[in-house]
Amino acid sequence: MKHIVALVPGGIGDQILFFPTLDDLKAHFPEARLDVVVEPRAVAAYQLSGSVHQVIPFDFKDRNALADWANLIGTLREGEYDAILSLGRSKAVRFLLWLTGIPKRVGFAKLNPLGLLTDAVPVNLDQYSAATYHDLLKAFGITTPCPLPKAVITETDQQWATAERQRLGIAGGYRLLHGGSSQLALSKGINKIYPPAAWVEVIQTLQQQEPPLPVVVVCGPEDQAWVSALTQALPQLKISRPPELGKLAALMQQAQQILCTDSGPMHVGVAVGTPLVALFGPTDPAKLLPADPRFRPVKSPTGNMADIPVAAVIEAACHG
Repeated sequence: MKHIVALVPGGIGDQILFFPTLDDLKAHFPEARLDVVVEPRAVAAYQLSGSVHQVIPFDFKDRNALADWANLIGTLREGEYDAILSLGRSKAVRFLLWLTGIPKRVGFAKLNPLGLLTDAVPVNLDQYSAATYHDLLKAFGITTPCPLPKAVITETDQQWATAERQRLGIAGGYRLLHGGSSQLALSKGINKIYPPAAWVEVIQTLQQQEPPLPVVVVCGPEDQAWVSALTQALPQLKISRPPELGKLAALMQQAQQILCTDSGPMHVGVAVGTPLVALFGPTDPAKLLPADPRFRPVKSPTGNMADIPVAAVIEAACHG
């Protein structure tokens, strides 16, 4: 295998969950060039990958014309790939893979009646999602257990995080809080935002611990309203605005603990290995967090984020 390409629709979290698959492919085929086709909103995830050669943007969710799909197929044909794999499970995805003409075509399917795939892998959704994706590697004879996602952080980003800590006046450990949610999730009616008033209570209680850990609140482009609500109640909060995902990852790696909701940054937190507490509303923690004591889920009893008891968040943070 010299050239391998993967189609990975979804956001940054989906890409991070796919890192173990890419890393194990690279480990088993060290001379291979690995490329990925991802949505523009997720390209930044590959600032944290040490296995991928080229990122090809393609908006799978856009209203693409036939010419757009033809251009993608042309790009994949010109790449002279030996193998292609995809997370998509629809017949359309299998047909797309077949149209590329790539010799080895790997995808999820119980049956493969038309022979569009050369390797059809049954999908197991009752496990951590990274392990589900990793099952695709069975088609390459790779049957090792799925490792945890791992982020590669550059020295430049580490230096930025160290300088940011100095700017914020933090000499030792700190908790990092990321509580926002993407506009895409909100547009789908999926509310993953824990109420600011509840976070204020969590922060105030944790600050009473001895010795107290400073809290750094991360503000992304879509988080301004949420952060403003926090600072109105706690004007002395330390706010950081990392300009790139790699710098956010470095700031997360240097933290003593991460407090977050089910979001892309949660997966980044897992990939840097920092202990974290993640809040879940309608989604299933077992599929989105690995079974590792460093990563503690707090699940809403009703599926509504606002119904998560503040006491449950504090307990998880204190014993994490």
